Amino acid sequence: MAKPKAPRRTLESYTVKSISKTIKPGDCVLMRPSEPSKPSYVAKIERIESDARGANVKVHVRWYYRPEESIGGRRQFHGSKEVFLSDHHDIQSADTIEGKCTVHSFKSYTKLDAVGNDDFFCRFEYNSSSGAFNPDRVAVYCKCEMPYNPDDLMVQCEGCSDW
Repeated sequence: MAKPKAPRRTLESYTVKSISKTIKPGDCVLMRPSEPSKPSYVAKIERIESDARGANVKVHVRWYYRPEESIGGRRQFHGSKEVFLSDHHDIQSADTIEGKCTVHSFKSYTKLDAVGNDDFFCRFEYNSSSGAFNPDRVAVYCKCEMPYNPDDLMVQCEGCSDW
């Protein structure tokens, strides 16, 4: 006969000892990749739970994908700090959290005075099984008719107001 699963309890917050930071649902975090040569994964905490003794803490996350992890890969207009909120949910050990980060809206990211290592932006949701994006199109600028990349300098023409 199978051993019954130990009851789990939901936590309002949890302090990750290795980074001395407290996380709570809604926070965005950097998570250790399986291969040390890869960049940290970005995830949004949806729920935190532990066993009945308060040990074995697990986080329920919703993953952000980087453009190179999506079907179609990185494109010229993708910013270096761009991530896509996916429909991919997972449960991970809280021990894999390497730090907290901030995922800004595209609009608020473009207004930052300084972009830090832990700042990212998201302008798309991504369906990981179909490869579809929401929204499926964005405004284009410039003579090249590409979406705006916040890493590139754009200059507005004073005569026609085109970028």
